[in-house]
Amino acid sequence: MQELTTTRHNPQIDPTMHVWGWEIPVYLFLGGLVAGMMIISGYFIFSKRFKNKDCVTYTLPIISLILLSLGMFSLFLDLEHKFFVWRLYTTFKISSPMSWGAWILILVYPVIIANMLMDPPKFIANKFPQLQKIKDYIHERPSLIQNIGVSNMLLGGMLGVYTGVLLSTMGSRPLWNSSMLWVLFLVSGLSAAAAFVHMIAKDVDERELLAKADNGFLTIEIFVLGLLIIGLLTSSAVHINAARLIIDGPYAPVFWVFVVGMGVIIPLIIQLLAVNHKIKHTPIAPIMVIVGGLILRFIIVQAGQYSHYLNAHF
Repeated sequence: MQELTTTRHNPQIDPTMHVWGWEIPVYLFLGGLVAGMMIISGYFIFSKRFKNKDCVTYTLPIISLILLSLGMFSLFLDLEHKFFVWRLYTTFKISSPMSWGAWILILVYPVIIANMLMDPPKFIANKFPQLQKIKDYIHERPSLIQNIGVSNMLLGGMLGVYTGVLLSTMGSRPLWNSSMLWVLFLVSGLSAAAAFVHMIAKDVDERELLAKADNGFLTIEIFVLGLLIIGLLTSSAVHINAARLIIDGPYAPVFWVFVVGMGVIIPLIIQLLAVNHKIKHTPIAPIMVIVGGLILRFIIVQAGQYSHYLNAHF
């Protein structure tokens, strides 16, 4: 990743470091969001909810294609050697996270398209009438539909895990060098996706189910954040200093207020009240979750770049 990204310099950070701007956090967030939507869509297909014409699984594929393409474009903007990206697809290195990620991102597209062909959007179906034959072919084969659902969950899970593994394998950045990072990014992606789908779902039962699911994801996210911090605090001195960047260091105010407070605890309280019918469902909590998930990526990426072994004194 480092050899493909642009080197930027910041006087407050060690000039030997490769510094990422907004592009990588946005790419990681959109990748996690799409991964979560694929898992949700796949689950709805596998559980036969797709038989409901208002099922959100018919809406998610086109949104996923757009968001994933925006995420890849964001990544492309950060690359230094843009005209050599194609070389990632001339080989496969099993020990390279970038190689895994490049191929996962390519394999995700046909799976999303297969989901979309179950009921193509009207503006596409009107231009290509032959898509109706493909739709009929798919719906005549229940086993094929089940395979599409499983493929969405499998590839979505791989995409969500990859966004965290990409950073955690970089041992030179103590804050990223944790086995909990991929779990955090996967759960955060699922939470943001559940929140987003909750806002756009037409079916009331699906919205209720997604709100309950998001409460579960937010609860897990709290524990994962705690385990990530505990793991760093019980490691070497450089890892302890890295953890302090977000606990009581320069990134702490944004982390505690916008990630933990606004992104997890407050929406969890609101949605717990909503699913228990104490208050009405509103877009407020889902929007908080989505914004909190985006800020989480910015904090992890920016603080992780500062947590350099050469900056061990902080």
